Amino acid sequence: MKKRQLGTSELFISEISLGGMSLSTDKTQAAAIVDMALDAGINYIDTADLYDYGANEEIIGVTLGKRRHDVILATKVGNRWAEGVDGWHWDASPSYIKEAVHASLRRLGTDYIDVYQLHGGTIEDDWDGIIDTFEGLKKEGLIREYGISSIRPNVLQRFLPASSARSVMMQYSALDRRPEEWFNFIAKQGASVVTRGTVAKGLLTNSWQQRLQHVNGFNTYTAEELTSTLTDLALHYDDLHALAIAFNLKEPTIASTVIGASSQQQLAQTLASYEKINSITDFKIANELTKNEYYHEHR
Repeated sequence: MKKRQLGTSELFISEISLGGMSLSTDKTQAAAIVDMALDAGINYIDTADLYDYGANEEIIGVTLGKRRHDVILATKVGNRWAEGVDGWHWDASPSYIKEAVHASLRRLGTDYIDVYQLHGGTIEDDWDGIIDTFEGLKKEGLIREYGISSIRPNVLQRFLPASSARSVMMQYSALDRRPEEWFNFIAKQGASVVTRGTVAKGLLTNSWQQRLQHVNGFNTYTAEELTSTLTDLALHYDDLHALAIAFNLKEPTIASTVIGASSQQQLAQTLASYEKINSITDFKIANELTKNEYYHEHR
């Protein structure tokens, strides 16, 4: 498993990351998946205090155990559960971030978080206070680096130049290319992109035909356009999963692509597809796809 530098930080993370949100709540099953990922060379695991009311962090913490120091662990903050109320509300106040980081540390069973990410953001947020809080957590040694999970350009323009954030998590795939125009800006701020949604809800996998039956279009694609596009891709490439991964990793601004797994079989499929792209010189299939003007229409 190759690694890439996360922005200008000292962290080097695996090109494939394990997304915690899909992990089973069964600790035995979750442990099997995490152990398999670590044994394959994956060293970056992403979770959030939002997932399963914090239970996802707890499961990952227990699962990692003595292997904690083999992992670059990322979690998120900002979406706050209210007791007795359905759903959550946005709270990026400095006081809540300071409170939440200690709760995440406790659930994760660790004394530091490698990458602490703001789980969203609005232009109305107290960005000076947020940045000062993250910087303070770094000085305390509670976090090593920080970043944000957002695709909002106005938020990124406010946050990145004023901070030492090194990570921007955003959805990006061959079927959702909206973030491309911001890659150069992000890189110039000393940050890297960590992608989610790489396989576009399973549409960019070898099970795309089954997934098509459960969606009515995707992003800017109508149902008809989506069927036509995926059929065309499948005629040219025998492994859409490998294509999806290669498409993302051809971008130098992208440090890693986060892919979830709810079973060892799913993780094995991701790993097999990743190994396949390493035999493709310079990600030729992804570069060919990029040059296709049809797909540029859906940026």
